[in-house]
Amino acid sequence: MKTKNSIFCKMMIITFIIPFLVFSQPLAKQTAEEQPRTLEVGKILRDSLVRSTIHPYLLELDAAWFIYGIVDQISVDVSIKIVNPNGKTIRSFDGPPRGSELFYFESEDAGVYRIEISPFKEETGLYSIELKTLEAIATDPGKRIDQLVVPYTGENKPGAAIAVIKNDKTLFSKAYGMASLTFSIPFSTETLNNIGSTSKQFTAFAILLLEKRGKLCIDDDVRDYIPELPDFGQTVTLRHLMTHTSGYREFLNLIALEGRNLGEGDYIGKDEVIRVVQNQPELQNAPGTEWNYNNTGYSLLSRVVERITEKPFAEWMTETVFKPLQMTNTVIRTNPWQIVPNSAQGYMTTKDHSYRIGRDLSASTGAGGIYTTVGDLAKWIRNLSTAKVGGKDIIKKMTTRCVLTGGDTTNYGLGLFIDKHRGLKRIYHGGADIAHRSMLVYYPEIDAAVITQSNFASFPVNDVTWKTAEAFWGDAMQPKNKRKSQAKKSEPFNPDNYNAEHFDEFAGRYELEEMPGFILSFSREGDIFYTQATGQSKTEIVPTSDSTFKLLVVEAGITFHRNSENQIVSLTLHQNGDHPAKRLQEEQWKPSQDELSAYTGRYFSEELQTVYTIALKDSHLVVQHRRMDDLEMTPVKKDTFSGDYPIAELAFMRDDKGEIIAFTVSNIRTRSVQFTRFKK
Repeated sequence: MKTKNSIFCKMMIITFIIPFLVFSQPLAKQTAEEQPRTLEVGKILRDSLVRSTIHPYLLELDAAWFIYGIVDQISVDVSIKIVNPNGKTIRSFDGPPRGSELFYFESEDAGVYRIEISPFKEETGLYSIELKTLEAIATDPGKRIDQLVVPYTGENKPGAAIAVIKNDKTLFSKAYGMASLTFSIPFSTETLNNIGSTSKQFTAFAILLLEKRGKLCIDDDVRDYIPELPDFGQTVTLRHLMTHTSGYREFLNLIALEGRNLGEGDYIGKDEVIRVVQNQPELQNAPGTEWNYNNTGYSLLSRVVERITEKPFAEWMTETVFKPLQMTNTVIRTNPWQIVPNSAQGYMTTKDHSYRIGRDLSASTGAGGIYTTVGDLAKWIRNLSTAKVGGKDIIKKMTTRCVLTGGDTTNYGLGLFIDKHRGLKRIYHGGADIAHRSMLVYYPEIDAAVITQSNFASFPVNDVTWKTAEAFWGDAMQPKNKRKSQAKKSEPFNPDNYNAEHFDEFAGRYELEEMPGFILSFSREGDIFYTQATGQSKTEIVPTSDSTFKLLVVEAGITFHRNSENQIVSLTLHQNGDHPAKRLQEEQWKPSQDELSAYTGRYFSEELQTVYTIALKDSHLVVQHRRMDDLEMTPVKKDTFSGDYPIAELAFMRDDKGEIIAFTVSNIRTRSVQFTRFKK
């Protein structure tokens, strides 16, 4: 069974941003297969899973069909895999451990498709499966959107709203599902929804407005405005905060290490963000040298606005930004208890077939916290094009990619991501609070945009947004299979012709350069390829060329690199930027019970003011804390272990005599928080 920590890991890593290194749970290794059965629309089939089994269901499809169904996990946690007529896995699903597990896919080739149901981690129990929709992929863009959101439509489900804009005209605007399940209020295009990190572009815009008015310079030291921040010996500027290159701790992930359960509504005081920085012993990186997504920076920027303007951030933003843009349905929620009229309640799924309310994050102002409508965001899109408010110089600064001090260019400007979508320049930002999702994307070359909102934590906002854009403007984009590396006359790469044995030279372990101890492992089982990140479970990958692969469950890819002797020595993970990793040559460390026992004891963090107990449990090292589930750690290399959220890596430290005296914990955005061992 997935633990509370593992489920919240997926939630927290994507807090305020598009998912980063969030891999789905694996399909358990199977040893037996039941007789295939055929699915029919509207017919519910019930069965029970036992250990090490697969239940296959068959569908004979033409090309370009849309399929949607539901597996009710009555008393067993299932994994779902979709296999095409050529035997290749095209989608996999493994979400909540109980309740409804949705599956949906589109047929590219005609033939028989398999929907494989298997138990997660050798569980047993009852389930049912129902095929809800089987129809041709819609050619009308509006009907195509209806298909994309059909799993999230109805009077008993959280909702969504989608708007499509081109040349300042709304081509499509429609809402689905419910804004409030408690009071049976439908979601509408006028419903205010928490947009999470999509808010960051408005904070960046505010800082640039103040700069234009001569109130500050974005290259000023942040301590000029918040002098209580510590002097770490290197200047941290406002620009560093805006570009996620400051080196400050990320406060949400740090506070989770204290045992604070943000998913359950634990409160964060406004001043705690400053205290997080005050308590860190040093910067995590030299300012400007590394991009590491960081909500702390944008929270601090909202404080800068308040101190310069001598007004509350929400009040100043309403007067100076929202009113001039006629965004009259936009509100900054400064705490989780503030009433926002006509707003959507956020929802998450539970283990017992139902939805639960998800409270907003505290202290999110500046980094998130904006409630708005798709209509108001359409007005903001228009300003990205016309720059009527603020001026074109501000929009240009926001949409110019940051260059690190080492010369590398990131995919982030000031409050906005910048990249390409099938050849079209794409300016965007996504958002994820605890239970709300949003995406705003603008294609300046064709003056077009898509705005997506939902009040459901499991809503696939990226997938829906990108496919909506393709439905409307696919003709303006490059063909899906076109790759820059292909010569014009070369044949497109066919993954079905890929020799599985060629993957063996890629198999192994690779350590992220920006996160020592964070390992990506690659393995093969027959003709199926997997990757597994530290503290996460295996997920399937498929080839896109002879040296590149994509993940099936999240928008991410892998490129392997060779040296001059044609050996695979490194890779790059492509997910919200490029993340290099070096190949590890040593075998994974396998400590004895005596070696594990040497680590046990109680450890204290001065920075967090909290105690962890390291214990042995069922021959595994576990981290214990009074407000956390026991967290099992996996050996990676000597003195280094990996785990689940909030501890991705735990590295022990020894003194000159070889005695264990401390350890550090890290979780990507917050690194090397030290715990010192109590003397025995």
